[in-house]
Amino acid sequence: MKIGIVGLGLIGGSLGLDLRALDHQILGVSRKATTCEIALEKGVVDEASTELSLLRGAEIVIICTPLSAIADTLKQLLPYLDPETIVTDVGSVKKPIVDQCSALWSNFIGGHPMAGTAEQGINAAQSNLFQGAAYVFTPNTDTKALDLDKLETLARSVGATTYVCAPQAHDRAVAWISHLPVMVSTSLITSCLGESDSEVLALAKHLASSGFRDTSRVGGGNPELGRMMAEYNNQALLRSLYAYRHNLDQIIQLIEQEKWDNLTKILQTNQESRPQFSN
Repeated sequence: MKIGIVGLGLIGGSLGLDLRALDHQILGVSRKATTCEIALEKGVVDEASTELSLLRGAEIVIICTPLSAIADTLKQLLPYLDPETIVTDVGSVKKPIVDQCSALWSNFIGGHPMAGTAEQGINAAQSNLFQGAAYVFTPNTDTKALDLDKLETLARSVGATTYVCAPQAHDRAVAWISHLPVMVSTSLITSCLGESDSEVLALAKHLASSGFRDTSRVGGGNPELGRMMAEYNNQALLRSLYAYRHNLDQIIQLIEQEKWDNLTKILQTNQESRPQFSN
C-alpha cells in the first residue's frame, strides 16, 4: 500500500519505520529538507520531500503535524488527493479537528495513537513504539465502514490495540488520563519552584527520586503540546480540573481536621482502582 506521512517527528517517523517494515511504500513530507534527508538515511521512508505533491496517488495519508497545523495541512493537500484517499491524523484532541477536517474532506477519519516518549523529532523515531498501545479512531456519521476497517487493520499491524468512539467521548476521556495529568504535573513543578528558602529548594532538587520523576514527567514535556491540549480541549480539560480541585480541597480538609481514617479510605480506594487505568 502507498502511504503518505506528513510530519516526520517522533510519531510520524515511528509509524514510517513500522509500516515500511511491513512492505508498505512510505512517502514522507516534512517542512525541513534536513529532516527528509535523515528520514531517508534512517529508513523511515522510501521517498521524502518538502512538497506535498509527493503524496499524489497515496491510498492513505496520515497527518502527523501539531494540532494547530492539521486543518491547514489538509487544505494544502486537497489538490493531490485521489477521490478515494483516506486521510487521518494523530492529534491528541479530536472534536474540533474532526469537525474542521471532515468539512474539507469526506474521507477524513480522526485518529490518536496513545504512544510517545519525552523525546521529539525524527531522531527520536523508533520501531515498535505502538506495540501494546491504544490507538483511537473517531469516525463520524459519513465515515465508510471499509475506510475505518482499513485504518484499524493498519494500526493493529504495528501492534496497537484499536478503539472506536465519538470524537467528543475521546476528548472527555483523554482530558482525565492525559491532559489533566499534564496540568497537575505542571502545577507540582511550579509549586516546588515556589519554595522561598533557597537551601530547602536546592535540597529538594537533590533528593528528588522516582516518586517525583513519575509525577512530574509529563509536566516537564513539550510546552507546545501542553498548550495545544488546553487550547483545543478547553471545556473537557476545565471540567476535569474543577473536579480535581474539588477532590484536592477535600483531602486538604481531611488533613486539616486530622481525619486519618477518612484519608486512609480514599488512599485504599485509589490503590484498588489504579490498576483499572492501565491499558
